[in-house]
Amino acid sequence: MIRKEIRVNSSTREELISIQSSISKFIQSSLKADGILNVFIPHTTAAVTINENADPDVKTDLIFALQQVAPILKEFRHAEGNSDAHLKSSLFGCSLQVPFYKGKLELGIWQDIYFCEFDGPRNRRVILSIY
Repeated sequence: MIRKEIRVNSSTREELISIQSSISKFIQSSLKADGILNVFIPHTTAAVTINENADPDVKTDLIFALQQVAPILKEFRHAEGNSDAHLKSSLFGCSLQVPFYKGKLELGIWQDIYFCEFDGPRNRRVILSIY
């Protein structure tokens, strides 16, 4: 296994931030041609997802839809006031795996890997592992 930790700085409460460039650099520096990349988010109010990278409105629409599914409600009992962020994180998930071949991620033409911030702005960690 080869491991690296990267940092992501969010600037708003909810945003999707592409981390694919950092991931691609990590794969290339590993000198491993083929394998499986695991992306893990060690936070309970953030997540990771793969989605479209061509139209920026997709990211905006995803955040809008999540705000409808999990709005901030005064009825939430969690003292920190970020229960909606915990729910959004659980809906998306904290990890994913992507194969790579000949040093390149095997993503579709329109796909990108996004760090999902639901309780920012914050400085976050992302753990990358290659198998």
